[in-house]
Amino acid sequence: QVMLEESGGDSVQAGGSLRLSCTPTTYLISLYCMAWFRQPLGKEREGVAAIITNGSTTYADSVKGRFAISRDNEKNILYLQMNNLEPGDSGKYYCASTGGYCDMDYVRRGVDFNARSFIYWGQGTQVAVDS
Repeated sequence: QVMLEESGGDSVQAGGSLRLSCTPTTYLISLYCMAWFRQPLGKEREGVAAIITNGSTTYADSVKGRFAISRDNEKNILYLQMNNLEPGDSGKYYCASTGGYCDMDYVRRGVDFNARSFIYWGQGTQVAVDS
């Protein structure tokens, strides 16, 4: 059963913007602790951004200043606003949930995102950035 559903992926020119959305498919998942990951073709999955229970956010260095993660608690939607997109941002983007509350130590280990902390995943949405 798919627990999260992403949308908003598209093909854009470098310098363009996209906004990804992620919606839980069941009331059992809250947006307390969420993250976006991406997997470029032929490469390993990497963390992009996360938002924790108290609203604090964290980003991969490669997207800092260009991407913004946010959540709308009323609509129960997680967003990833992506600006000034680069070809290196291409890949399949996944949203993920820890299924509960968390702090920053739970979602990051140094420069890496701790993917094992996230137990619910969507099926991904494709982003392609052309140079």
